[in-house]
Amino acid sequence: MVEASWQEVLRQRLIERNNRESAFAPIIEQYRRLAQQTKLLKERNASLLKAVGSVRSNPNSSTVFVPGADDNPVRAAYVISLEQQISTLRDELATVYKAQGQNAQRLLAMTETLREKEEQARGESENLRNAREEIASLRMKVDQHNEIMTEKDRTAQILHDEINTLQLELGQIEERNGILTRDNAKLLQRWLDAKQAEANKMNEANDFYEDMRSRHQAVLTWRDKASAPPSSVGGDDYADVHSVSQPSASASGNGAANGDQKAGQTKDGTNSQPEPVTNLSPNG
Repeated sequence: MVEASWQEVLRQRLIERNNRESAFAPIIEQYRRLAQQTKLLKERNASLLKAVGSVRSNPNSSTVFVPGADDNPVRAAYVISLEQQISTLRDELATVYKAQGQNAQRLLAMTETLREKEEQARGESENLRNAREEIASLRMKVDQHNEIMTEKDRTAQILHDEINTLQLELGQIEERNGILTRDNAKLLQRWLDAKQAEANKMNEANDFYEDMRSRHQAVLTWRDKASAPPSSVGGDDYADVHSVSQPSASASGNGAANGDQKAGQTKDGTNSQPEPVTNLSPNG
């Protein structure tokens, strides 16, 4: 693992340092022991030389070992030297036992620390694995988000183009609507004008119909009076019948009818009052 390489590098460097520092440890220990033995031997030799010097200064003393006699200085010096050596060895043995106990304690502590470190490393490895999975998931989400944003940008561009197209179409439609509105207004005005003209014509036709009906009624009245005895008809009645019969005769032709219709309409389209008909006398 790339993330755990620094731990391995640190461990290797610690091992190299320990190996480098402990490379000469056995030689140093041997030299220390040799120096200690040399010191003991020097002290023993000094004590022996001192004892020999004392023997030489006192020739009456014997160097032969005699049981129960402790006045031999060489033997006493040798015994003292051996006792010192034994004491030194015991101290070294006690030191070795103490160091062994300390090393055992350190070994237990290191074993416990190693177990804790292994559990911690295992937990960190699990966390690292979870973090990598989460990073992979987040990268996948980021890629999906980028794809979605790209698709949204593409869709937004398409919608923008469609909006521009629709705005152009809307402008054209509004322009056509304006044209159609103006055309409709013109057509409506023309239709109103046409209907007004038709209404004027209908009014003229109604007026002509009323005029003709009144004239027809006058003719019927004249006929009724004409069928009566001549003595009952006066001069005024004859004049009225003659005045009614003459427009009736003129109304039989198309020209007179058209003339009356033209006379009954003015320039502004309104109906004018018909001109009164002159009553003619029987003498003309």
